[in-house]
Amino acid sequence: MSLITTVGVDADDTLWHCESLFRLTHKRFVELLSDFGDEERINSQLAVAEKRNLRVYGYGAKGFTLSMIETALDLTDGAVSTRVIREILAVGREMLTEPVEPLPGVERALAELSKRYRLILITKGDLLHQEQKLAASGLGDLFAAVEIVSEKDAGTYRRVFERYGTGAEQGLMAGNSMRSDILPALEAGAWGALIPYPLVWAHEAAEAPQNHPRYVELASIGELPAFVDHVSRS
Repeated sequence: MSLITTVGVDADDTLWHCESLFRLTHKRFVELLSDFGDEERINSQLAVAEKRNLRVYGYGAKGFTLSMIETALDLTDGAVSTRVIREILAVGREMLTEPVEPLPGVERALAELSKRYRLILITKGDLLHQEQKLAASGLGDLFAAVEIVSEKDAGTYRRVFERYGTGAEQGLMAGNSMRSDILPALEAGAWGALIPYPLVWAHEAAEAPQNHPRYVELASIGELPAFVDHVSRS
């Protein structure tokens, strides 16, 4: 039996752009509230709201929009205008309806992997929005299964690789987040392949493991099929 039978792949910022859209929306939010504080204060207040609300709203554009509205109310002591609230709702809606286009090399890499391994999409975020993005991407047929989860931890990866594969020891998780895609997968006993994205949300940042035998950083997703094949032949 090959060393890897099942390959998990992250969605946002691994298969298509996401963080860059959040950054643009964040910038527009700061501009909308510029009369009520400088950029540092607004960013700090929003970061606190986001962190607090993750346990309630989860990850994704809808939770981010609610955190922006809450921050606007807090910064202005409830005096924020209806116009600004409408603007925040509008930019949140734009995030939810933004066209989805796979990043370079994604479709080819997934097509190669799907021929030889069980390919599973493992992503966090709002269920409806993630389903919509996957459908819009045109990549859905390449996956044997899709798991949209509230959090990615070692237990998540053990469960997913047991359900769809032959256990975490014969599974590999690929994605751009060290905190969510790599470290918990390694803890579960799987392989972890980091595919860097230029922008990383502070909440997803973490130090890379040192000299871990099952960790690799690839230059792009295009290198993933060859790496998985190499491990499986070892």
